Amino acid sequence: MAFTEIDRRLLRQCLARVPGAWESFVDRFIGMFIHVINHTARSRSVPLGREDVDDLCSEVFVTLLDRDFAVLRGFRGESSLATYLTVVARRVVVHAIVRKRRSEAMGHVDAHQASLDSTGGRSPELDRIEDADEVQAILGELDYPERDVFRLFHLEGRSYRQISAELGVPENSIGPMLSRSREKLRHQKEKVRASS
Repeated sequence: MAFTEIDRRLLRQCLARVPGAWESFVDRFIGMFIHVINHTARSRSVPLGREDVDDLCSEVFVTLLDRDFAVLRGFRGESSLATYLTVVARRVVVHAIVRKRRSEAMGHVDAHQASLDSTGGRSPELDRIEDADEVQAILGELDYPERDVFRLFHLEGRSYRQISAELGVPENSIGPMLSRSREKLRHQKEKVRASS
């Protein structure tokens, strides 16, 4: 889906702080953010109440406003604005879930043990790449199934177990695939730095 003229104008107005533009932006995307929040939480088996959804939605909007709209200023227009915002919102939700699980684990060792994945005692969410543009950049360099594993893990926030079930790849092969993919990303970044 392309970056539409409506979204281009709305984004430009928000960044210029045109009166009423932010309210229009919120009205346009709040339903999408609520959907992303619910879908992400459901896919990670995290129950959310109405207040949780409201809090997460607020966190998404605060993230967008932070540092003078830094996240919105970082949008390059290579996809639709909705696609970009979906990735941003998903990342905020996944981080919130990880924080929540971590704080619960501090007081409940049993809860922590139950949340561990098959990654040698580490929660795989802690290793996710933050920059959605970096993830998008490497996807074209990867072949199946590494590409799908990388996308599901970094963009959709899936656990190793969920990826294994969806793609039919052994759970214990997902970590090595992600490591190889990251190595390719590191080499790609080094090439870009060397050529500039």
